[in-house]
Amino acid sequence: MTLMAPELPINVDSDTGIWTTDALPMLYVPRHFFINNHVAIEAALGVEAYAKILYDAGYKSAWYWCEKEAELHGIEGVAVFEHYMNRLSQRGWGKFITEEIDLAAGTAKVRLEHSCFVYQLGKTGTKVDYMFTGWFAGAMDQVLEARGSSLRSIAEQTQSGAEAGCEVGYFEVAPR
Repeated sequence: MTLMAPELPINVDSDTGIWTTDALPMLYVPRHFFINNHVAIEAALGVEAYAKILYDAGYKSAWYWCEKEAELHGIEGVAVFEHYMNRLSQRGWGKFITEEIDLAAGTAKVRLEHSCFVYQLGKTGTKVDYMFTGWFAGAMDQVLEARGSSLRSIAEQTQSGAEAGCEVGYFEVAPR
């Protein structure tokens, strides 16, 4: 039996129906619904154009989330990045593991297991998890800014569990 993780409280306002977690409004939708929409937009715009839009939006959202969570929980540095990976892992996107992180260098390597995209789409032979890429650079850059660093990063997906012979995805963050 699976139980709701008590460290990830979901509050539902009985008057409005609004769900919140960590004081942020949330949407709760079936995985297939989200991914079917994702695939339809990808088909309409093309993977490259859609990936750029998602990168920029994900970067901005990750920065905002990390900023608010650092403030809420009184955490900083690597703890913010790790908290972000943990919360992403608790929300059904997949399990995100920080294999390497060096704030002074502005680098990180994140492994993705149990990707929602791979589960839904299967072995496509492509990097289907690109939606997450901007999230890692946004999180890194928020942490760097909070430390007073002017260094900024860029992230890329280097492997996907949807590719032949691969069981997990990898993302690398490096300085711009």
